[in-house]
Amino acid sequence: MNRFIAVGLLGCTLLSACQSSRNTAQSTQKPVTTLAFGSCSDQKRPQPLWDDIVAQKPDVWVWLGDNIYGDSENMDTLKAKYNRQKSNPVYQQLRQSTSIIGVWDDHDYGVNDGGKEYPRRKESQQLMLDFLDVPASSPLRRQEGGYSAHVYGPKGQRVKVILLDARYFRDPLKKDGRANVPDPTGDMLGEAQWQWLERELTGSDADVHIIGSGVQVLPEEHPYEKWANFPTSRQRLLDLLAKTKPKGALFISGDRHMAEVSKVSIPGLGYDVFDITSSGLTHVSKPHEEPNRHRVGAMITQLNYGLITINWGQKPLTATVRINGDERATHLVQEIRF
Repeated sequence: MNRFIAVGLLGCTLLSACQSSRNTAQSTQKPVTTLAFGSCSDQKRPQPLWDDIVAQKPDVWVWLGDNIYGDSENMDTLKAKYNRQKSNPVYQQLRQSTSIIGVWDDHDYGVNDGGKEYPRRKESQQLMLDFLDVPASSPLRRQEGGYSAHVYGPKGQRVKVILLDARYFRDPLKKDGRANVPDPTGDMLGEAQWQWLERELTGSDADVHIIGSGVQVLPEEHPYEKWANFPTSRQRLLDLLAKTKPKGALFISGDRHMAEVSKVSIPGLGYDVFDITSSGLTHVSKPHEEPNRHRVGAMITQLNYGLITINWGQKPLTATVRINGDERATHLVQEIRF
């Protein structure tokens, strides 16, 4: 069946659909129609977007990293910052009405630009799981690394959200001054996570696959953190999609303090793959331009979150993906066809 997704970018909202898998607690079989996501939330700053996010009534909220700005090897410090974020009264409303899932990036992991060299990663992982209200009995508590899969809806109306941990096993960055230098021998995920990811994609009966990463997957030119700093890993990820051919796969990412949509064609897959970046729940970069040959539409530097809505009654399947902002927000609409 031909799959169709319409993608919209506005300065501050985005959404998608999901359900939990064997790596986390099972969720209801009821189809989800709305999923919201975002990243880069500084617990010390004003958090003006939660009211709008709650008003969207998302079935699922996905944290995509920098969920707090911890930056410490002191677990008491990280815990206190998580508690401050979690105590936000409007975010508490979201927790009461919405399934919360997520993964970390560097600042909530514990160190800026950090990878497997961070010495407190095991302890920090438990604090992240506490923040996400993962039960003490969950297999995620015993697993090394914060990756997980979440599946929602009955067969024929099923969405799988796969959240990748691009920190716990990632090799250290190579740098030239302040700029990152591509490392063809470096790895992003570690072999255990790679094997897990292939299992999750192989033979999956989901109709839509949302693959979340704290850092951008598709952009290649900018000098900051991205999968392209480890080009062999980036190519392995794209090749894995071509090999397993999941229905309706797209990436969602954070980290960059701006929002944009990127698109590539993967030989053998049969449809274009998008990377929808939503970053800046509490702060964003100053307006600027930067190269990204894969970008579709504008780059947005208003506070933003992501929203994907799916109309299961329409054939072919239609979803609308937005990044919404304030009244001054830029608007972009882009169609995705599978």
